[in-house]
Amino acid sequence: MTSVAQRGASRIAKAGDGALTQTGNIVQLFVDVARQLFARPFQLREFIQQAWFIASVTILPTALIAIPFGAIVSLQTGSLIKQLGAESYTGAASVLVVVQQGSPLVTSLLVAGAAGSAVAADLGSRTIREEIDAMEVLGINPVQRLVVPRVLAMVLVAMLLNGLVAVVGIAGGYFFNVIVQGGTPGAYLASFGALAQLPDLYISTFKAAIFGVIAGVVAAYKGLNPKGGPKGVGEAVNQSVVVTFLLLFFANLIITAVFLQIVPPKVG
Repeated sequence: MTSVAQRGASRIAKAGDGALTQTGNIVQLFVDVARQLFARPFQLREFIQQAWFIASVTILPTALIAIPFGAIVSLQTGSLIKQLGAESYTGAASVLVVVQQGSPLVTSLLVAGAAGSAVAADLGSRTIREEIDAMEVLGINPVQRLVVPRVLAMVLVAMLLNGLVAVVGIAGGYFFNVIVQGGTPGAYLASFGALAQLPDLYISTFKAAIFGVIAGVVAAYKGLNPKGGPKGVGEAVNQSVVVTFLLLFFANLIITAVFLQIVPPKVG
């Protein structure tokens, strides 16, 4: 029993050491990306290609998910608020949930799942083919040449998709609240205008940008460090998606808590 407990403790310790090592490496890659942002020449062609690719694989799924998401939020909040006898605030509750929380998270999950996995697979295949080593031998910085354009493309597309999800989600919520639940259009819009404020839109866009950075850096790190050949590339892709999801929810918690402390809610 003692030997089994010791082996279990050693495995837990190794897992903890590995997690700390990976965290440090990811932070170091983030610092390298921040430094290489201002390096010249900027890879504009690579940035445009990556932005177009990420947008092409995420726009349609994002729009399709935003419609039922807005409907679910509207139906659930409408039902709850009706029980409380505050139907006039249904629009504000639905829209603020979609703008502050829903649209950044939906956008980031799709960017991380679709674009992040593609970036990790692309960089991983380049790594096992020793293209990254060849670039370093030639004096080309792979972070400046490959990682920076992909991270910036993820940030740009995430911010644009965030606006798309917000618009589609609000429209879907309005339709289901007014048409399905029999709400009043004037009350829906009036409550939104009474409680919403510009910082709500700012924090939503800021969240989308931060989530894009996290997704891009984690995907790049996993792609640049695969283990075990082609099989390792597949494992790196899966790990990048899982790690990104965990970091996104944790970052969302911190940003939301800080925002609620800094910006007081608007009183209707």
